[in-house]
Amino acid sequence: MTVYNSMISQIFKDIVLSQNESRMIDEKMERIVLKKGSSLLQAHDTVYHQYYVDQGCLRTYFIDTAGKEHTIQFAINDWWISDYTAFFNTGKSIMNIETIQDTIVYKISRSNMEKLLLEIPQLETFFRKKMEGAFASFQKRILASLSQTAKERYLSFITTYPNIEQSVKNYHIASYLGITTESLSRIRKEITHSSVS
Repeated sequence: MTVYNSMISQIFKDIVLSQNESRMIDEKMERIVLKKGSSLLQAHDTVYHQYYVDQGCLRTYFIDTAGKEHTIQFAINDWWISDYTAFFNTGKSIMNIETIQDTIVYKISRSNMEKLLLEIPQLETFFRKKMEGAFASFQKRILASLSQTAKERYLSFITTYPNIEQSVKNYHIASYLGITTESLSRIRKEITHSSVS
């Protein structure tokens, strides 16, 4: 088994693939290495691909009409990322995706994914479960933004994204939480003080 085929087995570890099926997927996915600060997707790009994160961390964000950034998602190892509204319609992105660490992703186009779904039926279940999980996560995030305090949202953030806080800029985290950087600092001090007390 090649190194690439081994990576395919890692990406699709929840299902059993034959050597031939792994090869078919191998032929339709492309490995991309990106430096920190690189742009994977920009607003108004036509979205043809979704991406599996092998290493690193990426940030999806939206820029409103006033020029303010709103962080929608971080993606870390073993996550999938894209502007899915545009991806499923092969439309124009409203999101931007940038790397906030050196990153390795594997990309697959919508057309190649559709071909694989026909050729390898168990991939249908694999991607459906991924989409169900993503939908549930976004719904929980919406509910949290409506009902939780800023401190509760921060605690949820560090649970969801363990070990990346030191690599993410404070204003990215604050933007994700919908608060100011000053509020973020205050929350961290409160938590530190509580743990010491």
